[in-house]
Amino acid sequence: MARRQLHKLSAKEAETISTPGYHSDGGGLYLAVGTGGARSWLFIYKERGTGKRKELGLGSAARKGGVSLGDARKRAEGFRGLLHEGKDPAAIRKAGANAGITFGEYADAFLESIKAGFKGRNTHRDWKRELEVHAKSLRGKALADITTNDVLAVISPLWLTTNRTARETRSRIERVLDAADSNGLRSGRNPAEWKALKPLLPKAKKSKRHHKAAPYKDVPAIVAALRTKHDGADTAVNRAAEFIILTAVRTGEARFMRAREINFKDALWTVPPERMKTEDHPEGKPHEVPLCARAVAILRAVMPKDLEPDAYVFAGRGSRDHKKPLGPNAVLHALQKVYPAMTAHGCRSSFRDWAGDETHFPREVAEMALAHKVGDEVERAYRRGTALKKRRELMEAWGRYVEGESNVLKLAAAG
Repeated sequence: MARRQLHKLSAKEAETISTPGYHSDGGGLYLAVGTGGARSWLFIYKERGTGKRKELGLGSAARKGGVSLGDARKRAEGFRGLLHEGKDPAAIRKAGANAGITFGEYADAFLESIKAGFKGRNTHRDWKRELEVHAKSLRGKALADITTNDVLAVISPLWLTTNRTARETRSRIERVLDAADSNGLRSGRNPAEWKALKPLLPKAKKSKRHHKAAPYKDVPAIVAALRTKHDGADTAVNRAAEFIILTAVRTGEARFMRAREINFKDALWTVPPERMKTEDHPEGKPHEVPLCARAVAILRAVMPKDLEPDAYVFAGRGSRDHKKPLGPNAVLHALQKVYPAMTAHGCRSSFRDWAGDETHFPREVAEMALAHKVGDEVERAYRRGTALKKRRELMEAWGRYVEGESNVLKLAAAG
């Protein structure tokens, strides 16, 4: 910073100048006089690297009770010293002003600011529980002082017992700290970042959730019961439940199916990668679902001829324009009305048991029909080109079984 003339203003001038504008005392110190007579001290400088003009208020310059010329000069001198050291006075001041803000204070305010975007009714409750209960030890700590070890102390007790809760809590702590960084309340590496914590945590065993499933021998009767309801007010949801059984897909993949995903000519449904479960389908590629004749018939029955490409195939209740999908529990309730022990995910288990017990199709074909990860990357690439034909044969056989039209024990082996 080039040396400039300092102390341009006399004490009397500092008290009596009334002309509106900025009056320099030198070295970045200015007396600002407003059109209404308001007077204040400013330190003005250019940010290193960008040349951006910045102003820092040093207090009122009122004749009574204001900051004196001498005190203003001392404060300006301190800022000039910071600039000489390559530091930004505004950033230093902001950090000092925010040094006392705690994680709890900021987390509560942040949660309040984002809750309007939550879709599920329980999302706000889950956030609140994890930030108040699980992250309790962080709440009293200043944002800038939180370390990886502090976050580790929150996550470790949950990691091997309730791993899903541990992962969600870590993710939400990370998001809070990211927001604090964006607001200039902390800086540096986020201590809740997964890369920072992963080396410090033991490998957690994946817990397998067992979904209620009907014995596959009961599935034809379940489908028959669903069909008796097709003429009622809940036509769409019962047809959706039957479609999910016939295709062995996850409920979310069918609920959010859009018209443009269906290829009637090839009897093929292409599920985009963002709707696939990444743990089982990690390649980030679409999943092709071959459709048996009955599955195609269901789609034609629920889709108006003029349906827009982005419209949902299975519309939610009251959504005549198909702009809203079925509710998250609609299919589950439809299934349990005809078979109380059944779940939507259990339909996949019924299909897999049938394929393993009653057909000669290779295990890999059945697993790929469920969009499960099979083999290593090389093997999956090799199978990708040949498996669709075999999967179509498998799904058509399943469709015939569900219809009660074939004795599956006598199905020919798949080539």
